[in-house]
Amino acid sequence: MKTLFRALTVAALGLGLLAAAHVNADNDTDTTDDWAMMDEILAGIELPNIPDREFVITDFGAEAGGKKDALPAIKAAIDEAVAAGGGRVIVPTGTFLSQGPIHLKSKIDLHLAKDSKILFSAKTEHYLPIVKTKWEGTEVMGYSPLVYAAKVHDVAITGPGMLDGNAKSQFKKWHKKQDDDIHTLRTMGATGVPLEQRIFGEGTYLRPVFVQFMDAERVLLDGYSIINAPFWINHLVYTQSATVRNLKVDSHFPNNDGIDVESSSNVLVENNYFRTGDDSVVVKSGRDLDGRTIGIPSTNVVVRNNDMGGEDGIGLGSEMSGGIKNVFFTDNVLRQGLSAFRFKSNLDRGGLVENIRVRNFTVESFDTLFWFQMYYPSKLGLNFPSTYRNIVFENIEVESAGTFLEVHAPAAAPLEDVTFKNIVVKSVETPLILENAKDLHFENVQIGDQVVNGNLSWHAKQE
Repeated sequence: MKTLFRALTVAALGLGLLAAAHVNADNDTDTTDDWAMMDEILAGIELPNIPDREFVITDFGAEAGGKKDALPAIKAAIDEAVAAGGGRVIVPTGTFLSQGPIHLKSKIDLHLAKDSKILFSAKTEHYLPIVKTKWEGTEVMGYSPLVYAAKVHDVAITGPGMLDGNAKSQFKKWHKKQDDDIHTLRTMGATGVPLEQRIFGEGTYLRPVFVQFMDAERVLLDGYSIINAPFWINHLVYTQSATVRNLKVDSHFPNNDGIDVESSSNVLVENNYFRTGDDSVVVKSGRDLDGRTIGIPSTNVVVRNNDMGGEDGIGLGSEMSGGIKNVFFTDNVLRQGLSAFRFKSNLDRGGLVENIRVRNFTVESFDTLFWFQMYYPSKLGLNFPSTYRNIVFENIEVESAGTFLEVHAPAAAPLEDVTFKNIVVKSVETPLILENAKDLHFENVQIGDQVVNGNLSWHAKQE
């Protein structure tokens, strides 16, 4: 393993930095009051109130076997449940084909019974007409998510059954066709083009989210499995009081985030199994001017007791222009991937991320353990640096990491006030790569056979 000093020196020479380092081991970080706030957040999260009535889709003409379109029966069951004041729409044992998206309504629980499956159509045209949605942090009129709920309250998806996005989905071919549409949408969002002019329907290639709740109150996602997602998997947007628990997510296509919490508050994510092609759990709040103008932060989020594996473990950003505050990650397991803790932004974003607490993690093996990537890729060339500050990582045990900590931040907005406390990493190749970080605090950090204590600032010289 490289020594701490050598790793810093090599990184500095490669980046052309001017540095100032200082050490003070007299301080001790106490986060007891912070974690008491987490308990207050949990106490304020409400579950949906849905009447105890059942509407079985086979009573409305659905047939198992995956051949006949069951979507008309699902819609009829939802409509009758709504007319009755709400209830549980039950998908019984068997495979049911849905040739298009399922749009949930208030007071509805879509319940997937044991050994049930909803298999979604592989044809992209089945997900039109367009709806108001969000695509990587920007509002857009685009293809409908496969399961979609907008302007709803007291709504749920429950049960041990499965949602299957279809391994043969035509959306999967769009990954290689999407770049021009991505740039067009991001330019629209960054320049204030009105939503009604952001039309991305037939002839465009932005893949839809699998499950999306938008403008929702009191949401429960509980117990189901989900595979073959075309894009992000579970997505909460402008949602208040949401519980996401006991899910099994196993989907490895590009951009398959397990759960994206975006511009939402009072959210609990617990006891889930994530195996994903991208972030397992990520918190966001909108992109660039669009996100700053809407200005809805993600606040009061608790992520606990999850088993996570994929490209990345937990993430913040890179779409965080509306701000992120009071996020608690505790008692999770991270398996293997590129980066265990990945916090992102770029010079298009703006936005403030603060009061982030991370503790009691077991980590197996990642290329990078802590990665602050404030220069995330962008083609817009704007100058709205973001701020990440007041972050504490504590009580973390790690088998191995290629790099312990990597930071790349602009000189005008360095990473600030991050504490690493009671962390043991058994094997590390490169301890530190730093570009513009201030007030990094180390308390009882063991990196291989080296123990690190003290404060460190490493940033460009201020004129």
